[in-house]
Amino acid sequence: EVQLVESGGGSVQAGGSLRLSCAASGSAVSNLYMAWFRQAPGKEREGVAYLATNGGTDYTYAVAGRFTISKDNAKDTLYLQMDSLKPEDSAMYYCAADQYAFNLGNAYRYWGQGTQVTVSN
Repeated sequence: EVQLVESGGGSVQAGGSLRLSCAASGSAVSNLYMAWFRQAPGKEREGVAYLATNGGTDYTYAVAGRFTISKDNAKDTLYLQMDSLKPEDSAMYYCAADQYAFNLGNAYRYWGQGTQVTVSN
């Protein structure tokens, strides 16, 4: 059983940066396909960034060029570096993992509890 714990959320002004972390246990992140999702109030959960086991990445158009997904295999931790933040990036952010690749789709088996990101003008 894989467990995921996010951290690093908070409040920031537009144009600022945050780095989210997702600590994994129960499986090495090197063996997992992992992604970040977000859900704002009244909106559907959407895939934000994806990291394959071979290092390949994918981003939703809204964050491409501003967000960077990465992982530290030694620490079994996934990261999301978020730069040039906008108010529309405000949401609960979740990390997800699976032994299979789902890219930015919702079918991941393992999910964290989420960390809140709030961006103000």
